[in-house]
Amino acid sequence: MVIKPKVRGFICTNAHPVGCAKSVENQIKYVKSQELGENKPKNVLVIGCSTGYGLASRITAAFGYGAKTLGICFEKPPTEKRTATAGFYNTAAVHDFAKAEGLYAETINGDAFSDEIKAQTIDKIKQDLGKVDLVVYSLASPRRTDPVTGETFKSTLKPVGQAYTTKTYNTDKDLVHDISLEPANEEEIAHTVKVMGGEDWERWMQQLSEADVLADNCKTTAYTYIGKELTWPIYGQATIGKAKEDLDRAATAITQSLASKAVTAHVSSLKALVTQSSSAIPVMPLYISLIYKVMKEEGTHQGCIEQVSGLFAERLYVENPPVDEMNRYRMDGFETNDATQAKIKDLWDQVTQENFHQLSDYAGYNREFLNLFGFEIQDVDYEADVSPIVEWK
Repeated sequence: MVIKPKVRGFICTNAHPVGCAKSVENQIKYVKSQELGENKPKNVLVIGCSTGYGLASRITAAFGYGAKTLGICFEKPPTEKRTATAGFYNTAAVHDFAKAEGLYAETINGDAFSDEIKAQTIDKIKQDLGKVDLVVYSLASPRRTDPVTGETFKSTLKPVGQAYTTKTYNTDKDLVHDISLEPANEEEIAHTVKVMGGEDWERWMQQLSEADVLADNCKTTAYTYIGKELTWPIYGQATIGKAKEDLDRAATAITQSLASKAVTAHVSSLKALVTQSSSAIPVMPLYISLIYKVMKEEGTHQGCIEQVSGLFAERLYVENPPVDEMNRYRMDGFETNDATQAKIKDLWDQVTQENFHQLSDYAGYNREFLNLFGFEIQDVDYEADVSPIVEWK
């Protein structure tokens, strides 16, 4: 079939297998071009491995450092009439490129929140790897079923304490407009923390430790976004912010509880980028379109692979890496510094429906959004007849 993007709201409902493979190949080429240092991981578990920062982490570990990688994801395979999800095609490409280079790369497809998938993962580590020395936690989901109680929790994107009105951009209607968000109640806050906080990260590390599949001095990191003034009302001072605070709590708890193995846990704060998660959050399409404009002009724009390869080389695998007051690794400095934020704030105050496309880099935002699903990738023939059927090898 000839596969064209089918965009509905903030998601694309299909994906292009050749485009996804090319995107993975481009990220591999980037990582191989970098000087990544001598310290390196050997056996890496990536929980949430198929798109965005998780995919970049797997690519960096495997093709930058030669590590064996085991990935966990939850993706739909293709049928004769329907494409797979982008993450499925990305993972198939990782497998293919790894096999060609003689690298171990295996993936478990299922609900990473469940104890069943944790048990399968532990068995696979024991069988193939022995122990892992890096665990990357990069899950993004709107809901989570507690494996103990069976209750399903849903996250909410709302401010905390008071209502909030701000600008946003509707990508469907090409419309800059105000949006008002009512404050979350206590139950909505608690549910968001259950889904997006650190509880599942802790549970993973606890079960991996109890099964004795964590190497001594194992490192683990979970990804977050902190942002600055323009996004604080929907991030820092909001339900997501409460969940992010819980990630900080979990990092401390993991380090303390696994001190006998000298495990170290850090939250890593990365820059705002177009991802399947961020495109669903009010404010972010407008904000990211503006930061892309400013940061590209400054020459500081980075994508997932640049951020993550920098995280590995400059934080995870160096002696005495710098941390902030909450013991986090910060890779978001090019975005959050005062000078850059002042430029973004100036554009934010000016932007209207009439001048949005002149003041922003929405073209870049939209291109990167389509890139997530394998579309608008250079050197891919989108008029070609391709089969949606791809298998993991």
